[in-house]
Amino acid sequence: MRYDRVDALKEGVRDSLAIDAGEVRVLDEQRLRDAEIVRLVHTAVFGTDTVVRQAARWLIRRAGAALGIFPSSIQPLYEAMGREAVSGFTVPAINIRALTFDVAQAVLRATLAGQVGPVLFEIARSEIDYTRQRPEEYTAAVTAAAIRTGYRGPLFLQGDHFQVNAKKYAQDPAAEVRAVKDLIWEAIEGGFYNIDIDTSTLVDLSQATPARQQATNYTLAAELTTVIRDLEPAGITISVGGEIGEVGGKNSTVEELRAFMDGYRAVLREAGTDLAGISKISVQTGTAHGGVPLADGSVAKVKIDFDTLAELSRAARREYGLAGAVQHGASTLPDEAFDRFPAVGTAEIHLATGFQNILYDSRHFPGALRDRIYGYLKAELASERKETDTDAQFFYKTRKKGFGPFKKDLWDLPEAVRQALGEELERQFAFLFGKLRVTDTRALLDRTLRPVDVPTGVPAAWRA
Repeated sequence: MRYDRVDALKEGVRDSLAIDAGEVRVLDEQRLRDAEIVRLVHTAVFGTDTVVRQAARWLIRRAGAALGIFPSSIQPLYEAMGREAVSGFTVPAINIRALTFDVAQAVLRATLAGQVGPVLFEIARSEIDYTRQRPEEYTAAVTAAAIRTGYRGPLFLQGDHFQVNAKKYAQDPAAEVRAVKDLIWEAIEGGFYNIDIDTSTLVDLSQATPARQQATNYTLAAELTTVIRDLEPAGITISVGGEIGEVGGKNSTVEELRAFMDGYRAVLREAGTDLAGISKISVQTGTAHGGVPLADGSVAKVKIDFDTLAELSRAARREYGLAGAVQHGASTLPDEAFDRFPAVGTAEIHLATGFQNILYDSRHFPGALRDRIYGYLKAELASERKETDTDAQFFYKTRKKGFGPFKKDLWDLPEAVRQALGEELERQFAFLFGKLRVTDTRALLDRTLRPVDVPTGVPAAWRA
């Protein structure tokens, strides 16, 4: 299923791809889509040798570019939303934690069928670790899915919650900030041109005023924005997001938004820069990541404060030129809630756990594999279990951490199983795209954004 040597990789693609001086041309697109891309992406993810994995990842990305598939920044669209020249929809941001090649295909099939324009493929700092997917690998898998489905155009890859951990920051601030900066560099190198900075963990609600509460948050957000601007490729303005309220905490206010934005902009000015700032702002309106599991494993209903969300989005656009507010932790909401987001002007919505639930709870998911994963969680993550947790609650909260250790088992599921799971997900993606009103927006996206082909260095092993 995969290549184990670079020379075998070169020989294997010779009938579908031509490589000359670092330029890749597609000789036989049908052959590439039907067979070769599957072997390439398995090599990019599971190749036993680092050199071979890097060669496969580079080849996938350059083959995508040859077909008109480019990692892109959503910045031009968000600038248009900030000017209120574009409105009426909410951009979905989808976290893929497992079966990335297959799940991304399901997203893109729904995108093509609905003529959907903006969709973000994202992965959070924490997810990178527990799903064992580094940015470069994630980009390769999503690009391979685009090739496989026949998609053309921009791929919006996003670093979600590039978060400063409050406990680690308290112990060693410099080391924790450096870790986030290193991840930003790795992500940009990997083709992530959309990055959500999350320093909201450092908001200090014990302070007397919103400005003082947000001070560390906006100061570090400005510092990390400067790092991103220093690293972004020529021709690309990376879309940067900020955050004023930690998901699962108290609901955000317009006063907090103003305190953050005024302080953030002042820090950028003091640095003597005229760099582009953030394009959107994440807020808290009543949700929690993954939802709150009840004793039977079902998810408690939550009440989102849509009035506050509307007020925050309106202030973000009209006072600061941002695309609007971003809603996190929304994938487990009831279906009837989703059309409210575009109605109140929400710029972006983050969706993750609901798709994870579809996978685990599907009748097509092999019961034996689920039992093995749950057995692993029970043995290895016992320290994360609260005394009051039922088995259902414990497994619901921890099963996301089974995706990394069992990644290859999932990718190696029979094709019929993966296809059935993909079809279930595709139906949900199509439903959400309709609710969020991004169907029939592809022409709008094409008018707003022109993809940029960012050169990528040829791996040394390939040149040899």
